[in-house]
Amino acid sequence: MRANRGRDTGPELAIRSRLHRAGLRYRVDLPLPFDRRRRADLGFTRVGLYVFVDGCFWHGCPKHFVIPKTRTDFWVAKIESNRRRDRDTDDRLRELGATPLRIWEHTPAAVACDLIRATYFELAVPGRL
Repeated sequence: MRANRGRDTGPELAIRSRLHRAGLRYRVDLPLPFDRRRRADLGFTRVGLYVFVDGCFWHGCPKHFVIPKTRTDFWVAKIESNRRRDRDTDDRLRELGATPLRIWEHTPAAVACDLIRATYFELAVPGRL
């Protein structure tokens, strides 16, 4: 389990590299305002955008998640717990007026970058800041 990184994963680094080249600046591994133990992979605090790059296994991707054949009950409960926490996190961020954005790790970096940029610029309209 030590090899499972909490931050700086391949998909995160690819997305961050593209965003930086596009001129966007962000905070990495940002603690959330309501719970310092929960963290966003990328945070754009000025516009209230919190980006989460979710792993297909750990967050139960509908396309790629396969239930393990051993300790099935444990893993199903674990993944469901992660999904509930993700929904709770999104709801609590919305209550604070922030925007959560979830991206699967299998999403190509170019597509993810375009989605993040579009959301960022939509939130950064004059008068909103």
